[in-house]
Amino acid sequence: MSVIETYTSPAEDALTNEFLKNGYIIRPVDNLPALDALRNGVVKIICNHLGISMPGDDKKFLDTIHKEVAVEKLNDMRINVFSKMNSLSWFKPTYFHLAKSIVEAIVGNELVMQNKVNLSVQYPDDKSSLLNVHADTWSDESPFQVVVWLPLVDVSDTKSMYILDPEQNRTVGQKLQGIAKQGGADKLYEEYKDKFKWLEIPYGSVLVFSPNLLHGNVINKTPETRWSMNCRFKGLFAPYLSEEKKLGTFYSPITVKAVSRVGSNYKTPEGFHE
Repeated sequence: MSVIETYTSPAEDALTNEFLKNGYIIRPVDNLPALDALRNGVVKIICNHLGISMPGDDKKFLDTIHKEVAVEKLNDMRINVFSKMNSLSWFKPTYFHLAKSIVEAIVGNELVMQNKVNLSVQYPDDKSSLLNVHADTWSDESPFQVVVWLPLVDVSDTKSMYILDPEQNRTVGQKLQGIAKQGGADKLYEEYKDKFKWLEIPYGSVLVFSPNLLHGNVINKTPETRWSMNCRFKGLFAPYLSEEKKLGTFYSPITVKAVSRVGSNYKTPEGFHE
């Protein structure tokens, strides 16, 4: 007779331990052809926006887009891509399935997803696309969620993002009030810049991280443009701590199980309880 003495698999345990230790996980996407199709969809929208023919190499095209589009027109292009990608019926399900195995292992299998997938485009030496050091929970984001951060090109060094590990992050609260008085985000970055880890993520891999940790970017000093998407996922029944960022206004349910649907619609018959 075979018995099972654990509730989780060794693979799930490994992901859990890595996430708790580092605050993030980097893995190959669950479906590379789906990622290729998603990236190609982005390129098609850009080419239609610019009125040009499709390139032969999507990666090279995105890496060098700063040679095609002036920085003054960058935001118009980004908003166009953001809007049209999020309007496609297949986009959000495809995005989820790229990191489904990780998200379900460390968050759960009854999930809500941010209503819109964000898009970031950072040109070389461009100061207009900076995201100063921060933790998402400082702006009423849920501490019970993860961010799925997807690069559409290879990223490393200043073409990527930095993050502070959980152990170092625990020291921030003790210093935050003094740092805020001395210069805010700039002072905070200077205080921890030697402890931040720059993440190297090749195209074809995805980053899942805790937004409770300090993270951000700096001016892209590489000769290539960074393209990345990000979206938040949390458990359906995990607490919603903000009126602005709650189910319906900020999140949509995506994997609600049958019993939860039945239970949510259940009403005790009138007069049944004394």
